[in-house]
Amino acid sequence: MQLFQIQRQSITLLLMALVLSSCKSTKAVSGGEVDSGISAKRIIENHYANQVDFKTLSGKVKIDYSDGEKSQGVNVSLRMEKNKVIWISAPFGMVKAHITPEKVSFYNKLQGEYFDGDFSYLSDLLRTELDFEKVQNLLLGNAVFDLREDKYTSAISEGDYQLKPKRAKELFKILFQLEPKNFKISSQEVAQPEEDRRLQAKYTYQDILGKILPDEIQIVAAENQDRTTIDLSFKNMELDKSLNFPYKVPKGYNEIILK
Repeated sequence: MQLFQIQRQSITLLLMALVLSSCKSTKAVSGGEVDSGISAKRIIENHYANQVDFKTLSGKVKIDYSDGEKSQGVNVSLRMEKNKVIWISAPFGMVKAHITPEKVSFYNKLQGEYFDGDFSYLSDLLRTELDFEKVQNLLLGNAVFDLREDKYTSAISEGDYQLKPKRAKELFKILFQLEPKNFKISSQEVAQPEEDRRLQAKYTYQDILGKILPDEIQIVAAENQDRTTIDLSFKNMELDKSLNFPYKVPKGYNEIILK
């Protein structure tokens, strides 16, 4: 795989990372004892009671990407307005990306190419159906699916609470593990056994001025024998600043057509 092709996947996957936020003083979150008597319903209630709200974020993020054959590290600037727009820019603006609930778009100055389309591109890369809301949930340490819309069984696994749907899904399987201290997601997995596809995200957390948000995330997307790993780490993040999101594909660029 050529360098730009790796960058193209890394930059697109990075679009998901922008909903993670922090400030300047951070402390790792650990500890917490499980309560074997707590119900699945109560675990879910605590999960949603501990979600963090914000308006905007900005800062730097580093992605380490590996597909088993090639690897690459990318540092970018990021800006986001929650639920509306995610913006990233590689050094010197050589690669820019812009994502909204309606579409995913990015361009590369070195190659003179751009992509402008829907979430099918991101879904194909991560080998599971995604939309803007699911991407935000994935990256904020929230459950990808709304846990309040189904019934779950609970168990204790590796010091975490584990949730599984009472009724098996027809086409895919889902599994959630929540850490006991703040009921944030420690791991979540969506699998399509018939297609031999799996998407897993693992989290560590930090306390940012009393707000519990992810510190690092490892995303693993697997299909058959292919495996893609994206490690995300964040720094110099700021919340609720006034931001703008300049983005315009230069004239004369060639559109990337996905087959």
